[in-house]
Amino acid sequence: GPTRKMPLTASAMDFFQLFVPDNVLKNMVVQTNMYAKKYQERFGSDDAWIDVTLTEMKAFLGYMISTSIHHCESVLSIWSSGFYSNKSIALIMTQSRFEKILKYFHIVAFRSSQTTHGLYKIQPFLDSLQNGFDSAFRPSQAQVLHEPLIDEDPVFIATCTERELRKRKKRKFSLWVRQCSSTGFICQIYVHLKEGSGADGLDALKNKPQLHSMVAKSLCQNASGKNYIIFTGPSITSLNLFEEFEKQGIYCCGLLSTRKSDCTGLPPSMLNNPETPQSRGQYRIRMKGNMSLICWYNKGHFRFLTNAYSPVQQGVIIKRKSGEIPCPLAVEAFAAHLSYICKYDDKYSKYFISHKPNKTWQQVFWFAISIAINNAYILYKMSEAYHVTRYSRAQFGERLVKELLGLEDASPSH
Repeated sequence: GPTRKMPLTASAMDFFQLFVPDNVLKNMVVQTNMYAKKYQERFGSDDAWIDVTLTEMKAFLGYMISTSIHHCESVLSIWSSGFYSNKSIALIMTQSRFEKILKYFHIVAFRSSQTTHGLYKIQPFLDSLQNGFDSAFRPSQAQVLHEPLIDEDPVFIATCTERELRKRKKRKFSLWVRQCSSTGFICQIYVHLKEGSGADGLDALKNKPQLHSMVAKSLCQNASGKNYIIFTGPSITSLNLFEEFEKQGIYCCGLLSTRKSDCTGLPPSMLNNPETPQSRGQYRIRMKGNMSLICWYNKGHFRFLTNAYSPVQQGVIIKRKSGEIPCPLAVEAFAAHLSYICKYDDKYSKYFISHKPNKTWQQVFWFAISIAINNAYILYKMSEAYHVTRYSRAQFGERLVKELLGLEDASPSH
């Protein structure tokens, strides 16, 4: 849970600033102004540009965050006369001023000579965000490694033409997280660029198991020695990785797939389906030290690799139609934690910022801001302030937008 006690009067902004404090926003102001100066020196002066202030930067973020609540495809529709227009917040800043800030917005204006990393323009912000996550929250023992659901807005996909869909560029990165499976708090973010040279570029992508192993190690670099139990999907699950984690005091439970997983070192007899028909709930086990490979049958064969649960401990999977199906405890635990992540995706993925810039570092930035707001709401729900006001996720977002814009009336709309 949270590491610090927030006051009863804590606002949405107070929770958000646990992760994005004023000093980070001030840095955005400095870097944006520096980039604007550099840009104009190179391409000619821009008479309409005035240096941005901290108040304007907060308003700029507020406008962007508002797209996550109202799901408008373009942030500029706030100033339009259409369905997504919002006269109550449009008066704070003119559309032309917003577009100027958007044009020059930067987190790192200059590339240093030592920089080779493709995300150098956003890395300081991601590092600051990670420090905020680490200091504000202590996760539960059970955690999940996965790619959060950050797909396009389903309403937009349903209404746009095939040509519009083709025009939209595919993301050039994948975003992975380590997430506390009892609260949904995202403890760590890892961004992998799909283009580039070196160990984390296209060559690594060609070797998927190696890539996913690298992702898992990066996400768990702060987890060693804490007896965490990490749940993984088929792409990450492998015997070599689990044995390496065990040496660091990290225990694992993962779904295994003969098609997607690295099955090196596993007995072939357990990877082939038996010829004799099996009844639901039947399972076979092979052990080596603390590691167990479980093959469990339920309308199909499911394989699990784990060193976190004893294979002889019994559990049950409860189905609405067929009732209780016996299974090893590891299978029950995996199903429970995975279903929580599905619920998290259903509840929070629709609150990702809708703005889709062309620059990869900006796409990563808005995804990271969205995750920070979701984390802020999770901390708010676990605080005493929630029992006073009881905002929903949408109301919390509206409140945050109004506080960033400096509006006095910060009460949520019902």
